[in-house]
Amino acid sequence: MSDPWVALEPGADPAERVRALRRAHETFTTAGTVPLPVRAVVADSWRRSARAGVGPDGSASVELMDGELGIYRAEHPLARVMPLFRELMGTFAADGEHLLAVCDAHGRLLWVEGHPSTRRRADRMNFVPGARWAETAVGTNAPGTAVAVGRPVQVFAAEHFIRRVQPWTCAAAPVHDPRTGRVLGAVDLTGGDALAHPHSLGFVQAVARAAESQLALLDPPRPADRTPGLTALGRDEAELVLDGRRIRLSRRHSELLMLLARHPEGLTGDELLCALYEDESVTPVTLRAELARLRRLLGPGLLASRPYRLTAPVESDVAVVERRLEAGAVTAAAAAYSGPLLPGSQAPAVVRLRRRLADGLRTALIARRDPDLLADWAHAPWGEDDLTMWRALAAVRPTATVRAHLATLEAELALPARRTPR
Repeated sequence: MSDPWVALEPGADPAERVRALRRAHETFTTAGTVPLPVRAVVADSWRRSARAGVGPDGSASVELMDGELGIYRAEHPLARVMPLFRELMGTFAADGEHLLAVCDAHGRLLWVEGHPSTRRRADRMNFVPGARWAETAVGTNAPGTAVAVGRPVQVFAAEHFIRRVQPWTCAAAPVHDPRTGRVLGAVDLTGGDALAHPHSLGFVQAVARAAESQLALLDPPRPADRTPGLTALGRDEAELVLDGRRIRLSRRHSELLMLLARHPEGLTGDELLCALYEDESVTPVTLRAELARLRRLLGPGLLASRPYRLTAPVESDVAVVERRLEAGAVTAAAAAYSGPLLPGSQAPAVVRLRRRLADGLRTALIARRDPDLLADWAHAPWGEDDLTMWRALAAVRPTATVRAHLATLEAELALPARRTPR
């Protein structure tokens, strides 16, 4: 095949390809080997799906429902380009009896629109707004695989990992943030075998590029979005977006700015010393020098003194997670949590905040008992040794892979003298 990302070249016999793919799928699910004519992108996806514990007879689960779905969609960056998606793809989807779908970077479907009868058939396999279609949840599928590999992809018939999805064909392309390059989600066309054509893949790719261009035109953001933004989760050195500048902060400046952002009323020098330093020998002169360097880095006007305070609000990713947890939007909170707060920091106040945020989210996830959300945490770098979360995952998804990892983890943690704590 000349283009490995196209599922079916013009002139190929769809029926014959379906029969060959079904045989290959059966071989993989029984023997673990991938024979021809399975494409490399699909073979790799099948292997990832199997490693994630997805079974060929599984189904998608709905994570976001009712009010929580509405809150999450309203906040998502792709909401700003939904009118564009509908303008470019809506008529094509309706006339061709296809579906237009948009998912987030975690493979959760945010919008599913199109031909009514096709929607009713898709409802039966939970291809609905709020459902999770990540590879780790339902295996190979175009929107989930597109966000996993970060490029446009078609999935044809029995290339889908789950059998109940194999009557369908889909083409999806990721949409990237034009400023940072990170994947925001994917736009997808789902329907019948007629979509197994190079034109459908090119179409969704062109729509994704148009959406990225539209997002770029919408930047700089609206005045309400000009609040400085601080990203500190999952990274030892925070990043501040200020007046269009992206500023990489040192670890100490990251700690200072995070604490000041959480205390708009300001902190005295003594309060900052207690919050930042375990060593009581650190002098106020050292702190004042750090604050002076931070003031020069931020520019005039943002950092005031007596007490030390920020003269404008700074929105942090920590605050976003906290707000969503308080609102009961657990799935949205988990999506915004990209890791522990400044994980290398030993500043006492930062350590307390890091633990409080992680424990609050962990408690909410355990109470929700959603296997996919628990799996996301357990398989993340910060969750691989989290015995409590692995036990919670095993209680709702007792697959052989999960039970084996839990047993290994329990055995390792029973030997503290031979294990280096993280």
